[in-house]
Amino acid sequence: MIKINLLPVRAGKKKETAIQQLAIVCVSLTVVFLVIGVLYGLKLGQISSTKNDIAAANTRINELKAKIGKLEEVKKFKEQVKMKLDVLTQLRKNKTGPAKRLATLSDITPDKLWLTAYAESNENVKLSGISYSEDLIAQFMRSVQSSNDYTGVELVVSEQKEILGTKLKSFDLSFKLK
Repeated sequence: MIKINLLPVRAGKKKETAIQQLAIVCVSLTVVFLVIGVLYGLKLGQISSTKNDIAAANTRINELKAKIGKLEEVKKFKEQVKMKLDVLTQLRKNKTGPAKRLATLSDITPDKLWLTAYAESNENVKLSGISYSEDLIAQFMRSVQSSNDYTGVELVVSEQKEILGTKLKSFDLSFKLK
């Protein structure tokens, strides 16, 4: 009988199978590490890109904050200019108003009638004066009433006074500005 020793062939096949399995495991591990490395690189790229986007957004925010600060300064300056213009308008109004009204009173005041006091309070005006007669006071009241500046002329007081031996009429008027 012939005996064939198959043991070295089996051991060689086992050795060869083990080497193949070891090669497959190494190749698999290499592929897994390569895939993980590529994914890691992609994620690092995304993180870097996101950080750059955040830095750009922060830069833009700082620029916009600077513009907002300048805008706030412009708004404050605008408010200050508006207040100054309002003051100037009020000053111009007050400058021409009373001067014009006093000029009107001066023009309509008859001879032998003198104004001694003039006071404006909002729309109310109080006027005091001295005259030789009641007729001059009445004429003055009609002139004041017919002027474009005043309305509602009323005689508050009219009394006789003696000044330096001359009998004169003292009067107080009240009226409103138009």
